[in-house]
Amino acid sequence: SLYRAATAAILRAQPNPDEWTERSVLDAARGVELRAARTSFYPVLDNRAIEEEIRGADVTRNVSRVAQMPRVREWVNAKVRDAAASSNVVVDGRDMGTVVFPEADLKIFLVADSRERAARRLRQRGTPTSEKLLDDEMLRIIERDARDARQTVPAADAAIIDTTSLTQREQVERIVNLWIEQSG
Repeated sequence: SLYRAATAAILRAQPNPDEWTERSVLDAARGVELRAARTSFYPVLDNRAIEEEIRGADVTRNVSRVAQMPRVREWVNAKVRDAAASSNVVVDGRDMGTVVFPEADLKIFLVADSRERAARRLRQRGTPTSEKLLDDEMLRIIERDARDARQTVPAADAAIIDTTSLTQREQVERIVNLWIEQSG
């Protein structure tokens, strides 16, 4: 969510992505923080929660551009490390198992069919689903995956779980079982 928060911040400061630089994104993202909730962290921008904003179409359309900037990636990774320093955590996202926490006890890499991911994204947004909306969202996901292909790789020792046909509960059960097996 930090890449999305940085994207929301730069969109507020400079709506034209063609004018973005690493420096302008980092400057815009100065007001981004990770705050602890009971069981997770959430991003805030200028002391305001932005969860809804970071899931919007403009952020989704532009987040890959921001995530490909090396200094922004370093900034995100440092923020995550700082947030995780005070407790045992579960983290998700690009670079987590390969760069940020390469010595993590358990690494999971979740994959799913692009059509299922599109349906989940529409449900997450509360958008009524039609074949046209589903196809459009699936195309956006496929395009984003193509842009992110170099950066979205599992750690060599990660367990890969295809979640296409799994409920959220089943996904959690698989991960917990992997933890139990590994912890033995």
